[in-house]
Amino acid sequence: MREARDRAPLGGACALAPAMSEEIVLGFDFGARRIGVAIGNTLTREARPLAIVEAAGEARWQRIAALAAAWQPARLVVGIPRHPDGTAHEMTARCEKFARQLEGRLRRPVARVDERYSSAVVGGGRDDQAAAVILQQWLHESAAPDA
Repeated sequence: MREARDRAPLGGACALAPAMSEEIVLGFDFGARRIGVAIGNTLTREARPLAIVEAAGEARWQRIAALAAAWQPARLVVGIPRHPDGTAHEMTARCEKFARQLEGRLRRPVARVDERYSSAVVGGGRDDQAAAVILQQWLHESAAPDA
């Protein structure tokens, strides 16, 4: 079998087929009172709401760690708010800090997504729905050829 593969023309389908691997990804919409959590995967490139975590105290980290243990995500995504002109929002620094804490506590890579318009898309919906919008945006952007 190896010999047949070695003789296959370089332009053949086997040489061009990308390696498909599925990764579970958790997305977060950080808020002062609640943190929305969404789940998605890189194969279907679809996100859905998963949970809402109360943002107070050490209990939030226990709940987030339990979600990570249950779902075993390969990476995490955090929405970073900015004003429409791209300047920092009053929550920008808090979300960046949350992203760094996630990375340190869960020991997984954390991607950051500009969440400027996620609230408008959700239209006052729940925090887990906003997290799903953020994660869906990351899944879409990471699928782009120049990503």
